[in-house]
Amino acid sequence: MWFVNLFTQPSVAQSILLVSLVIAIGIALSRIKFGSISLGVTWVLFVGILLSHFGLVIDATTSHFIKEFGLILFIFSIGLEVGPGFFSSFKQGGVTLNLLAVGLILLGSATAYVIHLITGEDLNAMIGVLYGAVTNTPGLGAAQQTFSDMHNGETNAIFAQGYAVAYPLGVVGIILSIVLLRYIFRIKSYEDEHRLHEKNVKEHATDVEAATLEVTNTAIEGHTIRDILSASGRKVVITRIKHANSEDIEMASAATQLHTGDRIYIVATPDDIEAVTLLLGRKCEGIDIRQWSEPKAAHDLISARIVVTNSEVQGRRIKELGIRENLHVTISRVKRAGIDLIAQPNLYLQMGDRLTVVGSEHDVRKIEQLIGNSIKRLDTPQLFVIFFGIVLGVILGSLPIFLPGMPVPVKLGLAGGPLIVSILLSRFGPKYHLVTYTTNSVKLLMREMGICLFMASVGLGAGQGFVETVLNGGLWWILYGFIITFVPCIVIGIIARICHRSYFTIAGLISGATTDPPALAYSNSISGNDQASVAYATVYPLSMFMRVLVAQILVLMAL
Repeated sequence: MWFVNLFTQPSVAQSILLVSLVIAIGIALSRIKFGSISLGVTWVLFVGILLSHFGLVIDATTSHFIKEFGLILFIFSIGLEVGPGFFSSFKQGGVTLNLLAVGLILLGSATAYVIHLITGEDLNAMIGVLYGAVTNTPGLGAAQQTFSDMHNGETNAIFAQGYAVAYPLGVVGIILSIVLLRYIFRIKSYEDEHRLHEKNVKEHATDVEAATLEVTNTAIEGHTIRDILSASGRKVVITRIKHANSEDIEMASAATQLHTGDRIYIVATPDDIEAVTLLLGRKCEGIDIRQWSEPKAAHDLISARIVVTNSEVQGRRIKELGIRENLHVTISRVKRAGIDLIAQPNLYLQMGDRLTVVGSEHDVRKIEQLIGNSIKRLDTPQLFVIFFGIVLGVILGSLPIFLPGMPVPVKLGLAGGPLIVSILLSRFGPKYHLVTYTTNSVKLLMREMGICLFMASVGLGAGQGFVETVLNGGLWWILYGFIITFVPCIVIGIIARICHRSYFTIAGLISGATTDPPALAYSNSISGNDQASVAYATVYPLSMFMRVLVAQILVLMAL
């Protein structure tokens, strides 16, 4: 019967049908909650295991392609999302997070080795269980390759068996550890944790503010704004000035001279505002000189927001555009990814930046033509950068890294390479006129589509022989895998909390150290912010490297 053959006979149509069916059912089941807990996209894995147990499987080569390509899409979207702020976040806590991630990896590996010593289980089997428990396929591949190289091309199926048995509960165990940490930390709700984080951000923030100052310091009489700001060393933008002997509001430029009694409108961080206030005179509380003139004539000043949508402007520094000199317009601030930046002359502009500009209405219209200000252009996905980045990522991930004493080279893999490239492209691409801006909807689609393809293919490949392996002694492997997953995650999670890391950062840390995309997807679904993604991207490259390296060391120990 053609309908039965459509589901059972290997073909392109059968592969598409089964993968789509698994994803559709899994997403439908993801709405199920146990109390306030939902397993989310993990349901796709369980549905795949169930269907493959009953013989609904796809071709191994096709399954492998879908799994790896889905993982690349997921990882690449994460890199695009966190890339712009990655390096600043790394400076603020990246070293600590990576040390915690290394600690989790070493603790999990030590746990597997201790179980081998206590129970007498074959160490090669425990290596498979270890990498199934932390859902790390590249580590499994490194272990298999090392074993083959050390035994003249022979293979050992026990690696894959241990991996397959431990993998499903490994995914669940990582997510359960994240859930349990919520109760250990006595977090009443995710909203409470989010508010706590926002409070900490505000206390240590360098948000951009605006103020009106009056010049009272006679020592700066007649000096230009350029000379004063250069001497102060502060990052300040002065957009407007009202001279003491005039009723008009004028544009301020670097050559504008300041006199006692002048009032100026500045944009800067709170600390810089205070420093410039001490230098110039006093702050005019409750006064905004922008409100002193009505924009009735063409020369009157207005403030407007303009979005960078011209690809020729992207990657160029503000001073290179000659906006103030040629168009008589001042950029007071730049809003990027929800963060206000001081419009310093050396700041590189990126697609999607929202500029606050000050000038006459006529001049503001001119700058709109230069900058773009066409929101529709931002809706077009930049497919060239995405696929070009994937090309570079695959090449980087396949690059062999030779280490002394290792029989085979270490590689970052098809996930580590694209992650690093996407971070670098989104951070530095605009400087080289690469349009890396991608709308949130496109990144969300890439992320969800990728993780669903990945989980569906893993599930469809893990179900066959799963029950038999479990019944023939595999139950102990499941228990060992759960211990290897659960204990290190809880221990490192508690230590990270003692180090004052937020709950969502800890969730991303655990997801990245275990190189587990489903755990990150779960963490993102409960957070409502990018803390988990930033932590994941911060620790993932080193974690992947360490996982592969430790796998090879353990195989050598098993000889």
